[in-house]
Amino acid sequence: MHFKEKYDQWVNSPFIDEKTKGELLAIKDEKEIEDRFYKDLEFGTGGLRGVIGAGSNRMNIYTVGKATQGFADYLKSKYGKEASVVIAHDSRNMSREFAETAAEILSANDVKVYLFESLRPTPMLSFAVREKNCKGGIVITASHNPKQYNGYKVYGEDGGQVTDKAAKEILSYIEKVDSFEKIKKENLQTAIDNSKVQIIGEDVDKVYYSKVKDLTIRKDLVKEMAKDLKIIYTPIHGSGNIPVRRVLKELGYTGVHVVKEQEMPDGNFPTAPYPNPEDPKVFAIALDMAKEIQPDIIFGTDPDCDRIGVVVKTSNGDYKVLTGNQTGVLLTHYILSSLKEANKLPNNGVVIKTIVTTEMVRNIVADYGVKLLDVLTGFKYIGEKIKEYETTKESTYLFGFEESYGYLSGDFVRDKDAVIASMLICEMTLYYKSKGLSLYEALLDLYDKYGYYKENLVSIELQGKEGQEKIAKALDYLRNSMGQELNGVKIDKKFDYKLSKETDFVNNTEKEIDLPTSNVLKFVLNDGSWFVVRPSGTEPKMKVYLSVVGDSLKDADQKIEEFKTIVMSLIEKACNI
Repeated sequence: MHFKEKYDQWVNSPFIDEKTKGELLAIKDEKEIEDRFYKDLEFGTGGLRGVIGAGSNRMNIYTVGKATQGFADYLKSKYGKEASVVIAHDSRNMSREFAETAAEILSANDVKVYLFESLRPTPMLSFAVREKNCKGGIVITASHNPKQYNGYKVYGEDGGQVTDKAAKEILSYIEKVDSFEKIKKENLQTAIDNSKVQIIGEDVDKVYYSKVKDLTIRKDLVKEMAKDLKIIYTPIHGSGNIPVRRVLKELGYTGVHVVKEQEMPDGNFPTAPYPNPEDPKVFAIALDMAKEIQPDIIFGTDPDCDRIGVVVKTSNGDYKVLTGNQTGVLLTHYILSSLKEANKLPNNGVVIKTIVTTEMVRNIVADYGVKLLDVLTGFKYIGEKIKEYETTKESTYLFGFEESYGYLSGDFVRDKDAVIASMLICEMTLYYKSKGLSLYEALLDLYDKYGYYKENLVSIELQGKEGQEKIAKALDYLRNSMGQELNGVKIDKKFDYKLSKETDFVNNTEKEIDLPTSNVLKFVLNDGSWFVVRPSGTEPKMKVYLSVVGDSLKDADQKIEEFKTIVMSLIEKACNI
């Protein structure tokens, strides 16, 4: 259907409210109308994510309604009367409205609903799906995107985000919802009164907090010394404020200083236009506070509290924002070394990372006799492996992480969890403090022992239809037209995850990649450096991941800058940006 036809359909539909119609009629720019209607907001493996507003390519109660009706039909076809869903949401604008819309539609379709009473972190939704023995979950969040975005993530009965196969099945049901008339809906209060929607809160919270605290590794150390640790924490206007502080308080961490200006939930993110702990700017107020408090550790969680960023004190008294890879390396080493010291390291242990995450961790796990597994980008693939090991008993899951600031210890949650991570980061900092070391000094020791790895990420924003075409063009060039060397350095291997093909240029061989297909390319060079190019699944961006190994930290810093220049000139050539 042409975008103008779709626009007219919305404007004339008896099922669209007058306020939405007014927003659409007020648009005079045809390009704007085209962008809102040239496609339906895509339901990918993670669900929906988009700019809030009227239109088929926007987040609103109608696109949420269509997705929910399709999800309800899928659940009913698969589980019949057993169909049940937990719904949670974060602090974003429209999050509560979208959560309640989903509840009204699911209950009208005779799907039992457990709706959290107020905002909760995404990992608590993952936990609640398992705790309530539900067949699915929905969380309303756009994670760390700017304020104009919101999203809709779907979870399976294992508490993990639905992966490719289930997402395709759900999408097939959503596509059958070809008119607003097909969306069933009932009044939320009526559904609550009829016990079709149950409001949940503290009953689930208590069990979750107890399990999080049980993941403490050095319990005696925490019991004796937690009060000595000085912490600055920012929830960045999100859902982490209560859970993170409550867990730390109950473990005895009394020295927690919260960034007041960023404490309260606020979907406009007034102090952080890009509320992402990957962005050092979100720590500006915390760093100002640090001048007086002199904390041992600073950290911040994103709006749905599944990612965490860490700031550490250097030997000269400055504070340095760690990358997601650096925090992951520190946590991996701390967990493995602590378990080994306590004689609790299983002989079939596994650490899981994504294909764009640091290779430095490979050296660490080898040192502890633990297996390292690579999965596609997205924590759902880590969750999928935890589920597999639960059945096969082939490996014991110890830790999983991705470079984009997501970490998970334990298996009662099946998504990255910044509540758990914040607790372990505090324990780790406390441990090194007891040894007379800062977390930064501990990191330097790891570099000295395991190699000077340096990574970088470049996100190229490419908005709208034209942007999508440029991304496709770039990937096509890299896949089919690129040579076998880069700036005089030979490319040893090419991993094409779309074609499931690993090409070894040194030995002139090919083999199959045993992972789900994804439009991602990875190139490994002869000097140990590598880069990955992939379209973002959640934002109008193309992401370029880079990694080098140096002879020292200074050498690695210099190499990554040079490598970035070389790779980005290749990317620019590929899509004429």
